[in-house]
Amino acid sequence: MAEYKIPEGKELRIAISGKSGCGNTTVSTLLSQRLGVNLINFTFRQLAQEKGLTLAQVIENAKTDDSYDIEVDTRQVELAKKESCVLGSRLAIWMLKEADLKVYLYASDETRALRILNREGGDLQQIKDFTSMRDREDSKRYKKLYDIDNSIYDFCDLIIDTANYNPEQITDIILEEAVKRGLTEKC
Repeated sequence: MAEYKIPEGKELRIAISGKSGCGNTTVSTLLSQRLGVNLINFTFRQLAQEKGLTLAQVIENAKTDDSYDIEVDTRQVELAKKESCVLGSRLAIWMLKEADLKVYLYASDETRALRILNREGGDLQQIKDFTSMRDREDSKRYKKLYDIDNSIYDFCDLIIDTANYNPEQITDIILEEAVKRGLTEKC
């Protein structure tokens, strides 16, 4: 049951971005549930599953085949434009220009690696190395494809260090901002 409602006759689109391990998916999911709107979070991970590939294979293929990024990014934005939603993706805040609220989540490399380790298991150093490689490759592709520098996010409405809060608290911060801006109301 949604705890918040969007004012009658209005739509709401919240874009949430951040690097792997920052809590994008968790926070986006909680936020969409509490607002009673769809979550749009189509990523390389889902694309890999659809294509029967590993995440590492998709990342490797995307180095030389722009269609992977373009497919993910285009599908997300098209879906987000159709209705009220929470769009959670690496590029949401840059790609969904229509977003009513743009949120950037960040955390230190160490925090991110530990979260990924807790979520997926494995070796911490290998996770750090893989995540660092993934960050570099993502940044290069975003610059090449869209001329987006994903290290610049100071235009966002909210920038939250996720190491300081749990996912529920982060969701509360976002909802409080949405209420303050008149984008939603508490039920």
